[in-house]
Amino acid sequence: MNYYPPSILKLIKSLSRLPGIGEKTAERLAMHILRAPRREAEQLSRSIVEVKDNIKLCSICFGLSDTDICNICSDRTRTSSILCVVEQPADMVAIEKSGAFTGLYHILEGVLSPMDGIGPDNIRIKELISRIAQREIKEVVLATSTNLEGETTAAYIAERIENYPIKVTRIASGVPIGGDLKYVDQVTLKKAMETRHAV
Repeated sequence: MNYYPPSILKLIKSLSRLPGIGEKTAERLAMHILRAPRREAEQLSRSIVEVKDNIKLCSICFGLSDTDICNICSDRTRTSSILCVVEQPADMVAIEKSGAFTGLYHILEGVLSPMDGIGPDNIRIKELISRIAQREIKEVVLATSTNLEGETTAAYIAERIENYPIKVTRIASGVPIGGDLKYVDQVTLKKAMETRHAV
């Protein structure tokens, strides 16, 4: 790629660090940015900096927000007695897009993975227990991925909250074993939410 000037090579290298972006795609994106009007490139640049400056975690559910409490947690029309536990903000967005869930969320920011040194203290399980203890939660929906780590995390949480007077359910059929929620189509995810079952 020595045929590109250093500034373009630097842009291609930066873009290729993004997940799912290979060298060829990074090259196409760099050429698009180069051909785009200056205001478009500036807007892209500003958007990236604004996200880095303004986005924080919701103080209640740990979802992405530009305020202390996110739009979902502050929405009074949501069913506050049902709490859906997911691994990452992208999983919450996937469920929201399905339109199948109108309760609140709790984002763990990971899963249990002893092989990687990730235990209960490394994800937001303590905060989940605290929410269950302080609020009038009637049902906890465990919507972690169906891979080994997700299943282990769901089983661990179910065990930790079994003494609370709440119903504990697990998302049901439709989500493939080993699948990541953020990649599951909306119809399948809707079916999984509607047919969740007790753990």
